[in-house]
Amino acid sequence: MSDNERVTNWAGNIVFGARRLHRPETVEQVQELVAGGGPVKVLGSGHSFNRMADTTGDLVSLAALPRVFEVGPYHNSVRIDGGMRYGELAGRLDAEGLALHNMASLPHISVAGAIATATHGSGQHNGNLATAVSAIEFIGGDGKLVTLRRDGDGDNFCGAVVGLGALGVVTSLTLDVVPAFELRQYVYDDLPRASLDTDLDAILGAGYSVSLFTNWTSRDITMAWLKRRTELTSDDFHGAHRADGPRHPVPGMPAHNSTDQSGEPGAWHTRLPHFRMEFTPSSGQELQSEYHLPRERALEAIDAVAAIGGHISPVLQICELRTIAADDLWLSPNYQRDTFALHFTWVADADAVLPAVARLEEALAPFDPRPHWGKVFTTDPSTVRAQYEHFADFVALVRQHDPNGVFSNPYLQAILG
Repeated sequence: MSDNERVTNWAGNIVFGARRLHRPETVEQVQELVAGGGPVKVLGSGHSFNRMADTTGDLVSLAALPRVFEVGPYHNSVRIDGGMRYGELAGRLDAEGLALHNMASLPHISVAGAIATATHGSGQHNGNLATAVSAIEFIGGDGKLVTLRRDGDGDNFCGAVVGLGALGVVTSLTLDVVPAFELRQYVYDDLPRASLDTDLDAILGAGYSVSLFTNWTSRDITMAWLKRRTELTSDDFHGAHRADGPRHPVPGMPAHNSTDQSGEPGAWHTRLPHFRMEFTPSSGQELQSEYHLPRERALEAIDAVAAIGGHISPVLQICELRTIAADDLWLSPNYQRDTFALHFTWVADADAVLPAVARLEEALAPFDPRPHWGKVFTTDPSTVRAQYEHFADFVALVRQHDPNGVFSNPYLQAILG
């Protein structure tokens, strides 16, 4: 890294403090770097909003590693390298007649980075992206390769998948895949708040994936985005009306950046994300926070946030409401509970946003919220740790694979306690 090179995250709110940036071209080069003793952190697509990937040592990009794409013998799995992004993976899978069960809003993010933080997508019956992992290979703190499998490594596997970058450098992942499928996307405007009181489960279950958007300046929901296998013929959706043209989730942003909303069927990877791979995702100038809480507390949480809408809306671009299915991964925010998630896209002003985040966390506290690991939150680390039944087991797993703290940094030190 040259003296004048600045490496930032995607949003630009984090300038990494690394003394060197490495772009290794082989796994062996990564092993040699790690064996040197660190500190080492991996930079994925940079789509995190806190310092979880920061380091004063060596920052590593895996983008130059040789691409690995190996479909399993029964066409129900694929093995990929640790530097691949979802947009590339989706296109290659679709060409094989295969699909992932879910995708995040952005196809631009790295697979390994999304999985390490349990990034998720939406759908009442869809687990987060990490639930597709059946095997994970990483370089531990001693520079040696470790492979853990769902079938055979039990608890250690469940602890390692959502690993926060604490166990090592992920060099390959094996993912479950399904036959390719088509979806249709519809957008409806102005969903009445009263409809949530009577029909929330039906609304959130009205598609393969459903997202609701609001800026909390009104009791009504601004937009409902439905991604469905089957056609919708009605212009009415629980009191909302069909949008008269394409929409972008963030007000004022160009709608052509978003995926097709015409209701015409299209390949799974062109409908599940909100944003098209060839355009800048979301707004670019933003901060993000997200909180995961029990699905049965959804209406209470909506009321709690609505009550402080006047405090958060001045620094809010948009809020997305969605659901994620429960899983058994130790540090997944969806661990053993079906989830209702509130995602906040803020303006790009940390000084203005952080007080709003603290006020929001106070309002959500009665509902046991779990913050998204890669986004902005002010929750005390001890409170976060208490949300996870296996947190002490995860700390022990980190000590097993990285006893000398090669992959540690202040963020992890605070979280791990």
